[in-house]
Amino acid sequence: VQLQASGGGLVQPGGSLSVSCVASGKIFRLNVLGWYRQAPGKQRELVATVTSGGSTNYADSVKGRFTISRDNASNTVYLQMNSLKPDDTAVYYCNLRVLKYVFWGRGTQVTVSS
Repeated sequence: VQLQASGGGLVQPGGSLSVSCVASGKIFRLNVLGWYRQAPGKQRELVATVTSGGSTNYADSVKGRFTISRDNASNTVYLQMNSLKPDDTAVYYCNLRVLKYVFWGRGTQVTVSS
């Protein structure tokens, strides 16, 4: 299984940005796709997850600002980030959980700065 993330970049505070991630390989249809992030000097933390059935879960810090979605046909997960803050600056990693297995993508940088 491979996870390929795209998107990210530099945006001003209050702006919007989106990232996406495609999972490829043999993937059991029941799975959880998600986004985590890691800021410099901090531990990796959950941002949001979405199950193959469409149930979502968000970190309190992003609720109301970020939206996670997925396309099951293409095993793609999206993260729409609005009202971005400097504290959202981090490397964003996509994540796939299938049964007892966990897979990570390489990460994409999101920088929120004026």
